[in-house]
Amino acid sequence: MRIVLGVSAGIAAYKAVLLARLLTEDGHQVDIIPTPASLEFVGRATWEAISGRPVTTSVFEGVDEVRHVRLGQEADLIVVAPATADLLARIRAGMANDLLTSTLLASEAPKLLVPAMHTEMWRNPAAEENVSVLRERGIEVMEPASGRLTGKDSGPGRLPEPEQIKARIDQLLEPRRPAYADAPRAGTFYAPDHAGQPPLLGRKVVVTAGGTREPLDPVRYLGNRSSGKQGLALARAARAAGAEVTLIAGVMDQAPGPELRGVEVVPVETAAELQGAVRIETEKAHVLIMAAAVADFRPADYAAAKIKKTDDDAAPTITLVRNPDILAETVQRRAQTGTGPAVIVGFAAETGDENTEPLQLAQQKLARKGCDLLVLNRVGENLVFGQEDTEIHILASETAQSALDQDQPVHFAGGKQEAAGVVVRSATALLSSLPPST
Repeated sequence: MRIVLGVSAGIAAYKAVLLARLLTEDGHQVDIIPTPASLEFVGRATWEAISGRPVTTSVFEGVDEVRHVRLGQEADLIVVAPATADLLARIRAGMANDLLTSTLLASEAPKLLVPAMHTEMWRNPAAEENVSVLRERGIEVMEPASGRLTGKDSGPGRLPEPEQIKARIDQLLEPRRPAYADAPRAGTFYAPDHAGQPPLLGRKVVVTAGGTREPLDPVRYLGNRSSGKQGLALARAARAAGAEVTLIAGVMDQAPGPELRGVEVVPVETAAELQGAVRIETEKAHVLIMAAAVADFRPADYAAAKIKKTDDDAAPTITLVRNPDILAETVQRRAQTGTGPAVIVGFAAETGDENTEPLQLAQQKLARKGCDLLVLNRVGENLVFGQEDTEIHILASETAQSALDQDQPVHFAGGKQEAAGVVVRSATALLSSLPPST
């Protein structure tokens, strides 16, 4: 998960160092935004060393990235610890005079403020009113602990211990966690607990996404309705699970954005280009997820000049030839050479017909292709393609069924990102069931 950790200018800033370490060790990406004055307590070098991320304090640093907007947009949660009386007042007033307050103002992510100040400041009517207003706005403000403060003073206003703050962060993030992190429940594959480590850490996952275009002439092509949204969601889910991810990106409605930072993107357009990229990228991959909508056919001949209408109103005859079956080829290569992805996941976009249901067609495709898992999408006009929601069934080969002790297809209906988590979790469970050398 992506967490922004704001640090304001209080002596308790030293405790935020341990909090940052706890969050990063838990697998979160932590972007730390100190206020300029807080650097008097803990320096920039410490924050960058703990988080492994660049640290800035001003909206005029990293202007090309528009950090004060981007950080807030990408965050799953913003935490400020310590939050001083001054910062609480500035947040309440809607001020944006440094990177931290600008990020808070520009973000719709949940926010957790953890105050730390002297008892008299915490009990001051102005501070009490600020906290009350912030809570009314839906911002969570933790109660400070009571204990030793700066100097000889003691009382309420002490920053809670980092472990207590971390426990509350875990509770707030639970509804927003990727699907692979959910607790096991019936009817769905789940990855085993890897001693707190992301389940795909150290593994390479290749995801194909989008549609292909097969050119007819310099201006026309054969294509399909694939938006690429599901493939992007799969890449995000695999990355969140700790994998090294390569996204082979066909033609998509949207380009991969900053949320895929750290994912290698290989652009392709035709089925032949996709075939070549899959051959190269899967040589050392552990998992292949073939979510791209690959054209089954391409024009036999490419016209070097635009095909023109003729005076006799005759329509041109376009001869089609089959494109390579990339999924079946990858399965066959693995069987013949013993190399390639240990887990191969195919996708089936089926409409069904008057005689055959989509699930039956998917079962036939699974047997024909020989992949380990097959994800069925029932498609059609205004159905799945380009939509935010989806409905999937995940079918397993006989070998995979035995390894997973699962003889019924997994069914999920809902958002595409959640569906991606279910798919990645299924692939992870199967990969985990294989011998360690795989």
